[in-house]
Amino acid sequence: MKIGIIQIACSADAQKNKEYLAEGIRKAAKEGAELVVMQELHNSLYFCQTECTDHFDLAEPIPGPSTEFFGQLARKLGVVIVTSLFEKRAAGLYHNTAVVLERDGSIAGKYRKMHIPDDPAYYEKFYFTPGDLGFHPIQTSVGRLGVQVCWDQWYPEGARLMALQGAELLIYPTAIGYESSDTPEEQERQREAWTTVQRGHAVANGLPVIAVNRTGHEPDPSGQTHGIQFWGSSFVAGPQGELLYRAPKDEEVVEVIDIDMKRSENVRRWWPFLRDRRIEEFGGLTRRFID
Repeated sequence: MKIGIIQIACSADAQKNKEYLAEGIRKAAKEGAELVVMQELHNSLYFCQTECTDHFDLAEPIPGPSTEFFGQLARKLGVVIVTSLFEKRAAGLYHNTAVVLERDGSIAGKYRKMHIPDDPAYYEKFYFTPGDLGFHPIQTSVGRLGVQVCWDQWYPEGARLMALQGAELLIYPTAIGYESSDTPEEQERQREAWTTVQRGHAVANGLPVIAVNRTGHEPDPSGQTHGIQFWGSSFVAGPQGELLYRAPKDEEVVEVIDIDMKRSENVRRWWPFLRDRRIEEFGGLTRRFID
């Protein structure tokens, strides 16, 4: 299957961002992509650098304007699209939600981000209620997609639960970057750790992984930090963690990568991790900490 990924630098103009992404989707489809994945919260700047109630105006219902916009593209181009939206569920109740659009433009399913960070310049707990839909793959015409969002990508449990329910791909829309006060060496350690942990999910579950990050610098409106330099580096890894493609750190890309979907079956036969799991001994995983 051919997978299209779109890594861009976002602007403050949501309509401009959507039109720009639409160009990328059309380009990927023209190059044969059957599935197109975009970065986290791709319609806007990463507004979570500050806590401001005005930013809730960026949220929208699902279904809503963005699912209609990208749904029309999916239908016209005959591709499956993974979006990442700021969902308004009700007044005072908002989620960071990935929506998968089927090639006929309908909503195949959605996933609400489960793990919500709260760090300097990433004040997501102010905006997002933790997801309540669980870890369940979304069935589409191109396969069962195990979609999660950004901070979820650091946790092996979500990837495993997706795999145990038949996910054929693990997909992570992302917005992550450098803290300007860190040394260049520390910045590289963080970027490589981000790549490595997700490649580990590929190996542990025998599944390809698609991680799509944003690029470019976004200033901190409060002036308390130097903003975020998003590190790009979107990548696709095969079921043994092998890198099939990795984007540059500081460039926008629309790339189409060919994945051999049959390879996962063979890898799981060679490395039958699911067969050998000692599930009767894993009860402690449901506890916060074991004293």
